[in-house]
Amino acid sequence: MTAGVADGPGRLRFGYGTNGMTDHRLTDALGLLADVGYDGVALTLDHMHLDPYAEDLATQVGAVGRRLDQLGLAVVIETGARYVLDPGRKHRPTLLDEPGRDRRLDLLRRAIAIGADLGAEAVSFWAGVLPSTVPAGTGWKRLIAGCVELTELAAERGVRLAFEPEPGMLVETIGSYQRLAGQVGGPQRLGLTLDIGHCRCLEPEPEADCVRRAGDWLANVQIDDMRRGVHEHLPFGDGEVDLPAVLAALREVGYPGLVSVELPRHSHAAATLAEQSLRALRAAAATEKTGSEVPAR
Repeated sequence: MTAGVADGPGRLRFGYGTNGMTDHRLTDALGLLADVGYDGVALTLDHMHLDPYAEDLATQVGAVGRRLDQLGLAVVIETGARYVLDPGRKHRPTLLDEPGRDRRLDLLRRAIAIGADLGAEAVSFWAGVLPSTVPAGTGWKRLIAGCVELTELAAERGVRLAFEPEPGMLVETIGSYQRLAGQVGGPQRLGLTLDIGHCRCLEPEPEADCVRRAGDWLANVQIDDMRRGVHEHLPFGDGEVDLPAVLAALREVGYPGLVSVELPRHSHAAATLAEQSLRALRAAAATEKTGSEVPAR
């Protein structure tokens, strides 16, 4: 049986993020996910997994594409590698930095090209943390300008862009994503990556209601457990996310893309957690729970 509830309309498709499998070779990670029963993979471009700056990048992309086809895995591209641009500064430079933003733009252009070559369902990225020396207005101008350029390139390559609100970054909520998307052509040009744990962490309404509010904009979904006010990605059952209600809401809004497990600090246990996570997702997806009330914790 493949991941999800059943074949046909409303069947959810589950993936797993390679940023939670950094102790595995990429080809082994993909094989493990296929063997467990995942539908796809959220592939973070990084030095250990399809390095976007490798000298033989075209050869590697071709090999990964063949491996995905062989295993029947769909793919989304993630661009949140910690030190792919600067070995001394996590997630820097960003689109908000000056100098340095050209390096982030170059990475995202490469990601779009790789996504096009692999037939990725989405290419996901985020804003970055606003540097203390940069006024918020300047940061927004830089971010909007970068997103305009990237959406134009993505449209040329036939790639769906997905923007992720991230706690602590300039764009950290669904509302601030809406503000950004409105400046760059709307959700059809810049879709939303919704991390369900982030909803639990800082959005005012229950996670399932976040899904309903964002349903028309969804281009990519990440899923994990989390607690209110604490940005820590947790295995299912260790936090407060109402998983059955979230999956019911995703079916309700007709989201067709991958729902990918996001556990970036659990690579040491990836083989076990991949299987446990899919088991939890399947069990939750089989539970008919609709309602938007906050569940008992």
